[in-house]
Amino acid sequence: MHARSQAQSSSQSPAAAGEALGAFDAVYDTLIARWGVPVEAIDVPSRFGTTRLNACGPRDAPPLVLLHGGRSNSASWYANAAALSRSRRVYAPDTIGDPGRSPNTGQPVRTRQDLLDWLTHLLNALEIQRADVCGHSFGAWLALAHTLRAPRGSIGRLALLDPTQCFAGFAPACLWHALPGMLRPARGDDAYLRWETRGAEFDPDWLALHRLSATVPTGKIIAGRRPKQSALQALDVPVLVLLAERSRVHNVDTVAKRASRTLPNVTVDTLPAVSHHMIPFAQPETLNRKLTEFFTSAG
Repeated sequence: MHARSQAQSSSQSPAAAGEALGAFDAVYDTLIARWGVPVEAIDVPSRFGTTRLNACGPRDAPPLVLLHGGRSNSASWYANAAALSRSRRVYAPDTIGDPGRSPNTGQPVRTRQDLLDWLTHLLNALEIQRADVCGHSFGAWLALAHTLRAPRGSIGRLALLDPTQCFAGFAPACLWHALPGMLRPARGDDAYLRWETRGAEFDPDWLALHRLSATVPTGKIIAGRRPKQSALQALDVPVLVLLAERSRVHNVDTVAKRASRTLPNVTVDTLPAVSHHMIPFAQPETLNRKLTEFFTSAG
């Protein structure tokens, strides 16, 4: 379940914590190298701390902001960044306080509004006046919540990859299986991943980074809240809701029906034989084609 979570690293000795952070950084850099295109690391200060963005693609191309899922970071776009950056200037931040390179060292991020303020500041600091946005899981909630509050015309198109807490709540079975990892995050959540993905094979580098994320101190848990139906009905931005057919975090049919019923300009599609956690990289050619067609289509 992609909710922002707090790692418990207080039991680690300084030497062990340093070793874990070094291992995390090494795998993070490995996945960034696998983007397969020149990547520019950009650090943006704010009152919450310094945000790391990884950017690629032509500088004069229309901007596309990628928002990863919770307990993750921008390195997770390793299967998508190169394809998307052919027609867009991609900006992929590590969400503040998640296990990446954007530590919440300033004002604590305690509320949803804090997180939205962080994202607004980030886009303003980059002088991005209009952008397309794509988010996965909790990142999809963040993308949608930001779009609903953003000035009219500042968001061109919005893609939501198996979005959580946008159109339906978490499935009770998902919460039950995720609970042990949330209560004892330093032990990781391999059992939950095996359950949610039905034992699918993960990319070894991604899995290593995911496991090491449990050793990196992170911020306070922030849960998404479903937007009001009236707000969704008033959204005039073109939206692509791309669902994972085998997702176990929510009822996919319910999400599809509610998105179709409430959003006035929406395309709902499903990526077959893919779970929630694996949607960014399980079928990258298909996903990247669908996203590219959506972001480059007219109207």
